[in-house]
Amino acid sequence: MARGHAQVQNAVMKPLVKWLLIALLLGLLLLAGALFALHRWLGTGDFRLRAEHEMSQALGVDVKLGGLAVTVWPLPALVVEGIRLQTKPALSIERVEVRPVWADLLRGQLAPATLVVRRAVLPQPALDAVLMLLQKKKQEAKTKLEEEGDLPLALLPRRTLLEELSWVDAKGVALTISAQADLSADGLPQNMTLEMLKGRLQGSRLQLQRDTGQAWQVEVLAGGGTIKGRIELQSAARPGQEFLLKGQLQTRGVEVAVLTAADASVKSKTAQPLSGLLEATTTLSARTSKPSALLDALQTQSTFTVKGAVLHGIDLAKAVTTVGISRGGETRLDTLAGQVITQGRAVQLNNLVASSGVLSANGGVAIAPNKQLSGRVSVELGGAVGVPLVVGGTIDAPEVTLSRSAMIGAAIGTVLLPGVGTGAGASVGDKVGEGFKKLFGK
Repeated sequence: MARGHAQVQNAVMKPLVKWLLIALLLGLLLLAGALFALHRWLGTGDFRLRAEHEMSQALGVDVKLGGLAVTVWPLPALVVEGIRLQTKPALSIERVEVRPVWADLLRGQLAPATLVVRRAVLPQPALDAVLMLLQKKKQEAKTKLEEEGDLPLALLPRRTLLEELSWVDAKGVALTISAQADLSADGLPQNMTLEMLKGRLQGSRLQLQRDTGQAWQVEVLAGGGTIKGRIELQSAARPGQEFLLKGQLQTRGVEVAVLTAADASVKSKTAQPLSGLLEATTTLSARTSKPSALLDALQTQSTFTVKGAVLHGIDLAKAVTTVGISRGGETRLDTLAGQVITQGRAVQLNNLVASSGVLSANGGVAIAPNKQLSGRVSVELGGAVGVPLVVGGTIDAPEVTLSRSAMIGAAIGTVLLPGVGTGAGASVGDKVGEGFKKLFGK
């Protein structure tokens, strides 16, 4: 009886499986045919010209495309190759792949699952030009965008892959990265990895992992050390209003010359004004309504020490003994500590304390966005009275001099007591000069 039931069941199942396989095969054939037809259609010259026209109208700059296609391997995707924006200099992308969420696509909804950008070259002047053109679009389009709000979350790719993306600054210096980011359902990053392939901080690696709410754990491997901490985002109440970014970071054992060098070459590292291993505690905050203005709005406060510090380009001992302009040389320090405050691209170093054997120094230095140095440092050598030095020049070519009043005092001190009186005279002359400034308001 059981045997007969099994035979009947097999007799029913075999045709059913056969028809299911036939239906599946027909479905695959239809899908392949549709993809082939779509591939041929997208590959036509007329469609490419139409796509170029639409993109040019949207961006406000001529756009050229090398080709459009639909691929099925390794995953089905819409591919655009040879993208070139005719800015000066040109902005180019070798290949862009958009892999859709097929379940949503079958329902008639466009939802990109993955966006892949390969070998893009993005000059900053070109980016500035495109942004300026977009800002000049019709007022009604701007009003419509404000009414609709931000880009719908459905249009944001769940995963973004950047392969060899190069950003070129206004001076032509390139920085090349590879990165991967996965978004949460709310459109914020769930995790991200970024690796510096060429240029500044070459070989460094950033890892970002979402913690709780709108907070992320950050870890950076750079210069043989680590930078770890937590950053938090407070979203704007409404689109267009300011959002707040804040965080705390701990820096341990990072080579300072690697952080400041323009590239990873030995020549560039050895040309830096300071070398040594950095230990620091940093708090940061930024309040802005425009993500593009984040770096200009960023404020940081740090306390730091540098182990095995060497000042390159300045010999403080020579500056004291010669009582004049000092350029070149170096100063090896047993201790270097202080505070750093940044506002955008401007840097202020306060409460600097340095010592090396019989030499000690303290003071403060400001670094302008154009790399100009300004500040004052008091240097003591062998227990002598502190000699006030004015810091000037640039980061690449620093120099220290006596202030005018200190020079007069030094000259008088040398006449009265050659050698010993030089430092004391400079110190007294500087104090007298500062007193006259306060008295006359100059």
